[in-house]
Amino acid sequence: MGRYEVRLGGSGGQGIILAGVILAEAAGIYDGKYVCQTQSYGPEARGGASKAEVVISNEEIDYPKAIKPDVLLAMNQKSCDTYLFDLKPKGLLIVDSTFVKQLPTSMALPIPFTQMARDRFGREIVANIIALGALATLTGVVSLKSLEAAVLHRLPPSSAEMNKEALLVGIEAAKNILHRK
Repeated sequence: MGRYEVRLGGSGGQGIILAGVILAEAAGIYDGKYVCQTQSYGPEARGGASKAEVVISNEEIDYPKAIKPDVLLAMNQKSCDTYLFDLKPKGLLIVDSTFVKQLPTSMALPIPFTQMARDRFGREIVANIIALGALATLTGVVSLKSLEAAVLHRLPPSSAEMNKEALLVGIEAAKNILHRK
């Protein structure tokens, strides 16, 4: 694999930064790849813009930021509208259809991550983990085993079962999309 760029966008409080850290750890620590993770967020602790970028490669990385992302995971409409123009031609756009109602292209993959989290767990807090499971399944950029290891390492042991189940929910959602293609 050459350089692979992932951009995650959403609002503060959606776990975008944490998702970026987990993805980077899965790729770097558990899959043994070169990785850079950067992040930015607005001045608001919750509700402001939030972005994480993860660059993954089998070779040394000379520039740490995403230039033309291979995949964009947009957890809200503003992130979708703002970051879509940077996506590589034929790049993968995955959106949380709970909040992204205006799809900019028929190629977008809408998955209701937040609604799935509400329905399955009664809370939105694991929508980012569900999204990571789907992203990893759709792209193959990290192994699912490494992603689970990173999730379990990064998050509290008291939530391990819920987070493992959230990953599986995302994996199944992505597999359903792949089977339809």
